[in-house]
Amino acid sequence: MASEREDFSLSGPLHLSAIDWTNVHHRRSVAACLVQGVYILERDRQLQRHESQALAPPWWEFFQFKLLHQLKDDADFSIFGAIYEFKPPPSHSHSDLSKDGIPRYVIAFRGTLTKPDSFSRDLELDVHLIRNGLHLTSRFEIAIQAVRNMVASVGSSNVWLAGHSLGSAMAMLAGKTVAKTGVFLEAYLFNPPFVSAPIERIKDKRVKHGIRIAGSVITAGLALAAKINHHNTRLSEDPFLALSAWVPCLFVNPADDICSEYIGYFEHRKKMEEIGAGAIEKLATQHSLGGLFMNAIGKGNVANTSEPLHLIPSANLIVNSTPARDLKEAHGIHQWWKPDVQLKSQLYSYK
Repeated sequence: MASEREDFSLSGPLHLSAIDWTNVHHRRSVAACLVQGVYILERDRQLQRHESQALAPPWWEFFQFKLLHQLKDDADFSIFGAIYEFKPPPSHSHSDLSKDGIPRYVIAFRGTLTKPDSFSRDLELDVHLIRNGLHLTSRFEIAIQAVRNMVASVGSSNVWLAGHSLGSAMAMLAGKTVAKTGVFLEAYLFNPPFVSAPIERIKDKRVKHGIRIAGSVITAGLALAAKINHHNTRLSEDPFLALSAWVPCLFVNPADDICSEYIGYFEHRKKMEEIGAGAIEKLATQHSLGGLFMNAIGKGNVANTSEPLHLIPSANLIVNSTPARDLKEAHGIHQWWKPDVQLKSQLYSYK
């Protein structure tokens, strides 16, 4: 029995019958639906829903996209990603697409599916994510190769990245990887995991701010000590500078402990600059306290812990303050195409 949430006609944004690609809400909704399409592609595979029984196609066909290619994990053969191509009406030429803000291609990645056929492999990837080892997995190798090939074929201005949860981490890592080579892709990252204690849950603002300041001082101290001990690293080196021009869109919900720490991460950086401690935070913001501690006691790897996946220099942070009933709703992909969401957007640029 198919879930109502898998059926586009029952839970999709039917109100978006005419897409205005200059409208940020429309762009967000389409990107989220394309990610949902990957989830349902995998569910169709698991439940052997073919042709007329398949529920996935409406999630992209409604917006005039076609499925170009499926990305499959080489361990369990589950579908974890998809490449979509926009098929414009005759009135549009391909040269008009980027000018109108329309992506020619979207590469989307799903998150963890709690279903037997894919859960064990997805969980394995989640563990790699927590341990900052996602870049070492074969799934990421398949993903980054697809991204590089598409960029080489059609150019970076014609490609979007999109992902949710684990898929958001996959898209972020791909985006960071190509950004280091000067390729900046438009990215829509829904509920991106931030591997940290949920400090954002603390209600007392003074206590919360005090914990963050202490954390920044300790993190900066450990990072400086690590640089001094690691003789090949120059003290003035700033790996964030190469990434600072890449500004992905991060969509987070404050009730979602998996991603809510991004709110405090960027707000705290701004506050540290305001109180004159910007130099400390500039060093701390590039490092994970947990990773640095493990490295300090000889349990970590400097190369892997110096730049955690979830830490980025710049972002357009979009926060959904609409009350959520529970964590499942706060972390869900469906919230991002609802017409009545209460969103607040803030641009953070690394300097």
